[in-house]
Amino acid sequence: MKTVVSLDILKIFFPVIFPVLSAVGGISSLSTDAVVGVSVAILIGLFLFQRFGTDKVGFSFAPIISVWFAFLTGIGLYNLFKYEVGVLRAFNPYYIVRYFQRNGKSGWISLGGVILCITGTEAMFADLGHFNVRAIQISFSTVVLPSIVIAYIGQAAYLTKHPEHVDKTFYKSIPHPLYWPQFVVAVLAAIIASQAMISGTFSIISQSLSLGCFPKVKVIHTSAKYEGQVYIPEINYMLMVACVIVTAAFKTTTKIGNAYGIAVVAVMFITTSMLTLIMLVTSKISIWWIALFFLIFGSIEIIYFSSVLYKFIEGGYLPLAFALVLMITMAIWYYVYRKRYLFELEHKVSGEYIRQLAENPAISRVPGIGLFYSELVQGIPPIFPHFIAQVPSIHSVLVFVSIKKIPVTRVALEERFMFRQVQPREYRMFRCVVRYGYMDVMGEPEVFERQLVEHLKEFIRHEYFIAGGNNKPPESVEESTQQQSNLSRVSSGSIQSFNAARSNASSRIISAPIQGVDEEIQFVQNAKDEGVVYLLGEAEVVAGKRSTIFRKIIVNNLYSFLRRNFRQGETVLVIPHTRVLRVGMTYEI
Repeated sequence: MKTVVSLDILKIFFPVIFPVLSAVGGISSLSTDAVVGVSVAILIGLFLFQRFGTDKVGFSFAPIISVWFAFLTGIGLYNLFKYEVGVLRAFNPYYIVRYFQRNGKSGWISLGGVILCITGTEAMFADLGHFNVRAIQISFSTVVLPSIVIAYIGQAAYLTKHPEHVDKTFYKSIPHPLYWPQFVVAVLAAIIASQAMISGTFSIISQSLSLGCFPKVKVIHTSAKYEGQVYIPEINYMLMVACVIVTAAFKTTTKIGNAYGIAVVAVMFITTSMLTLIMLVTSKISIWWIALFFLIFGSIEIIYFSSVLYKFIEGGYLPLAFALVLMITMAIWYYVYRKRYLFELEHKVSGEYIRQLAENPAISRVPGIGLFYSELVQGIPPIFPHFIAQVPSIHSVLVFVSIKKIPVTRVALEERFMFRQVQPREYRMFRCVVRYGYMDVMGEPEVFERQLVEHLKEFIRHEYFIAGGNNKPPESVEESTQQQSNLSRVSSGSIQSFNAARSNASSRIISAPIQGVDEEIQFVQNAKDEGVVYLLGEAEVVAGKRSTIFRKIIVNNLYSFLRRNFRQGETVLVIPHTRVLRVGMTYEI
């Protein structure tokens, strides 16, 4: 899967450069260096424009695409009827056989160039996540496919009379009065095509992030209507630098075309193989139909792939080298990310530990609310006992907070905070999952704290209501005996009230006994007034002492490098730096 994603990103990477460079190359009076300079300027402007959002960009350029397809259709029909209508015989499969019989090896090598006719249209699928199925079916069937086919037929007809113009058939086949209008539209259409490819890159990276297959980056959703329309600043500028370097290094579309073909055909074949595997596992179709599917599509793709590999040393090596780097990066990140998550699941704090913690007289309670951030939705992370060991005190109200982004536009405020009580109740520890939609903004820390505390009060009131009374805390049947025992120990004189804690903040403060609903709500409010402190556990992941040298290099060096140079988890959160307490811990995996 990581191989497909890596090649998919590279498959999108080259069409960003290819249309712009080829369109600008239509000015025959410009030198190669001038074409490269103009192309680099256009690419830089295009990437800088991305921050305005794909929705606005696509809307502003939509009329240009319509004009572009109209030009393609009109010029194609003009060339067809002017030069040679007989080229329509090429639709007869007989001529395909005759072509290979006549040209042999040269015919096979030419498939590497023919594949570019497919890739120009195939790359458009990168941006299809922004549209519904019906819109895609109508536009491709009635506009895109007929226009492109007619354009190629017209160029073929032109070449029958002017075979010496094969290197620049597109511009040479344009009628002279339409040359400059077509050139302007071609440049604008190339910019739009590149824009679609950049948007596709953002979508792939966003999906990889949700699977834990890519280092953390900032994802900005630019549309409230379509989830897939995102903007990633870090990826945008990294892609801009890479495109400028490749454009300046390769200079012409020939080598870029060779690299592009390898990336596309490799993705096609891997996708066909994976789809066949999925069909074998999940589909109820006869295995003979599945075998026929793989035989037809796989054999065609293998033939094309063998042809484009012939151009490996002429630029074809670039996508494989880039894909290898991306695949290694994603594999390292996913491997360590998964190992870390499994470590936290296996070593999460048990309920027995919390009960022992509540009974430990050496643990002090300090006034205020502590927000302990964790990625675990269930359970308490193993870094919490390490925190207690280093700082043997807990705030009078402790909330384990998990921030989760869900695939909806916005989450209503009344549905955003989900609380659960951590037993024993008198220790006043809660789990809270805070859910945000992709268009929600966390806002200022003070707003977040106020909302969280208000919903915590509502949770306490609801729990008391469910229990059937305002002065009796809710207890399950199986926990009532234990909680009564704990309550008697808590109220035996070894626990001071919260008001006493406020009068002497420097003294040792322990939880007040469980009271009525109004008193508990006031207790939480008093803790809020004392202040909110953010507790962050910084877990460092290292390879175990008995690990192999290969694993130590991956975990201790490569993963550590990625983690230091990409966005950290807490930077995504709204946390005031003046109220942060950090505790580090090392996970050995």
